Amino acid sequence: MSDEPSSRYINRELSWLEFNQRVLDEACDLTVPLLERLKFVAITASNMDEFFMVRVGGLQILSDRSVTKHDPAGMTPAEQLVAIRQRVRRMTADQYACFMTEIEPGLEQHGIRRIRPEEMTERQSQSAAQVFLNDIYPIFSPIATSSAEDFPRLINHTLNVCIRLAPTPGENEPCRFAVIPFGRDARRILTLHSEGGYAYTLLEDAVSMFADRFFPGEEVVECTPFRITRNADIAIRDDTASDLLADMQDLLDARKTSDSVRLAIAAHTSPELLAFLQESLDVPDEDVFKQPGPLALSDFMELSGLNGFESIKCEPWPPQAPVDVDPNVSMFDVISQHDVLLCHPYDSFDPVVRMIDEAADDPEVLAIKQTLYRTSRNSPIVAALARAAQRGKYVTAIIELKARFDEARNIEGARLLEQADVQVIHGIKGLKTHAKICLIVRREPHGIQRYVHFGTGNYNETTARIYSDISLMTCDEELGADATSFFNAVTGYSQPRRYRKIEAAPTGLRDKLLEMIEAETKRKQQGQKGQIVIKLNSLVDPKIIDALYVASQAGVTVKLNIRGICCLRPGVEGLSENIEAISIVDRFLEHSRIFYFYHGGDERVYISSADWMPRNLDRRIELLTPVEDTASRKRLINILETYFRDTKKARRLLPDGGYEMIESDAQPAVSSQEVLYREACNAVRRSKQSQLTMFEPHRASE
Repeated sequence: MSDEPSSRYINRELSWLEFNQRVLDEACDLTVPLLERLKFVAITASNMDEFFMVRVGGLQILSDRSVTKHDPAGMTPAEQLVAIRQRVRRMTADQYACFMTEIEPGLEQHGIRRIRPEEMTERQSQSAAQVFLNDIYPIFSPIATSSAEDFPRLINHTLNVCIRLAPTPGENEPCRFAVIPFGRDARRILTLHSEGGYAYTLLEDAVSMFADRFFPGEEVVECTPFRITRNADIAIRDDTASDLLADMQDLLDARKTSDSVRLAIAAHTSPELLAFLQESLDVPDEDVFKQPGPLALSDFMELSGLNGFESIKCEPWPPQAPVDVDPNVSMFDVISQHDVLLCHPYDSFDPVVRMIDEAADDPEVLAIKQTLYRTSRNSPIVAALARAAQRGKYVTAIIELKARFDEARNIEGARLLEQADVQVIHGIKGLKTHAKICLIVRREPHGIQRYVHFGTGNYNETTARIYSDISLMTCDEELGADATSFFNAVTGYSQPRRYRKIEAAPTGLRDKLLEMIEAETKRKQQGQKGQIVIKLNSLVDPKIIDALYVASQAGVTVKLNIRGICCLRPGVEGLSENIEAISIVDRFLEHSRIFYFYHGGDERVYISSADWMPRNLDRRIELLTPVEDTASRKRLINILETYFRDTKKARRLLPDGGYEMIESDAQPAVSSQEVLYREACNAVRRSKQSQLTMFEPHRASE
């Protein structure tokens, strides 16, 4: 095996694109219900939007500055951009082929039909005209433009139409143009009359039908939808910012006027109109993407939730109430009896919300300290923290204002909490606070007791229904002491003393991981068993990848379940033949981070907020938490093993960076997510049966 970087690592960006391809594969899977396939198409489009905003935008900045530094896979920024554009064009072609030749015709057979202007009945045309007159014409404004100097400032990722008007008779002026921006909150899906099923048209089609109403006395030659993606890879200098809150607001404003990194436009656009937009937006040919169907396929997520079409949706899998959490007993009493491990979304997130809710109202609770990275709109957790502070409790909230694309919501939440007298920390200078931890300090008869929640996912009850994550709630004294030290280190200037059980980034997390990997390697070299099983979202860090390569060469069995980016090349002779890597894309987003080390038979299991990427290990505040309770540890090991039994949704990573389906003679094929959900349901069923059959002794009346 060559020692050239390109032979040891897979390029990060190309690996991410292969992840998005696996999402698209779900949209193309004929066994997936149609509305679920539509959802996956929308997700691939949304994913690609963010990819261009952040990753492509950053690479373009480096390329424009003539930076030629190679990434670990040996590619310069310019070379990466060429490879990305080629791969994206192939993926986009597959995406539209799936949407237009499979999903849309299939939906039409089930009564969900997109109506083009030329297909409308008289009644539907009248309906479209009414919507135009009531909801479009009074609101939208055409903006005349002739060059880049007077071109309107357009909102990132919003749909617009460009109008080409005929030249004024008798004058030699070129074609005239106008832009109609739709704005961020415009309704894209317009319902039409239908005798049965559901009929709709798109906003841009309605505008095209009646565009001449905006220009009385003029001839509308062309009306074309287009959409731009702006560079969002804009960093703040929080080492020089005196007010991080204000600086974050400046960042949001800067994104509104940043350079365009992609122009998506209808394939039927005339050369004249396209040339005008490219010149006005300063978009070169290589960043123009002509789409053969509707732009912004992410907007079609709205249709996936249509009522009345349950036959083309997945069977509902509502979260189950954990059997070891009695809803009639205080969460503090439950946790004081035993650790609580929850596997979301199979287990309900309600106990986590309830723990914080109870803490807000419990007169014995003295303090609540919590990190917040991404929360829901109208978050009950934010409301509980505010209520706790108003009731005189000492409440500290570390709100990460730099959580990408959630900055505005987090700014709003920070202001709300500050108004309620919560001690709000606006992130940490130079770092992102990505750790998921809540510490509750309670006065009890025996003294002060600390209750802690550690998680792999956000404090967001909405995403907890669609993301797979782990929650650990405990009153373990050493973990409680570690939680106190963690908050003191983050909110103050103190350097944390060595933690008793947890580990944190950026101070010691990478070293701890390397130490655990090296321990397995040494044991194997001494003739003992060595095994590592890891579940992550992304594996990018070269130092950890190299350590896994060394472990593999020593004979350690390494099993990786990496949902997204994986820069490690598995199965390469002499390098990684003992490493197996899979990825699972299914109805729930795999988000939990679970680590297992055999450790000479003294099995070590951890949960973490951190993926194994340089940004997580060097530039973020992250946590690694051991799971020592026997039942909880066994459950996590079972969860890890279940993923590797998956023969339905798992894909195996190949040495060249591609993926293949896992073939198995076992029938029916095994879906790990379905197995985990059925196990949660069966646990509830067994608990109810046990309660029904429990013998209660007869007591004679006194």
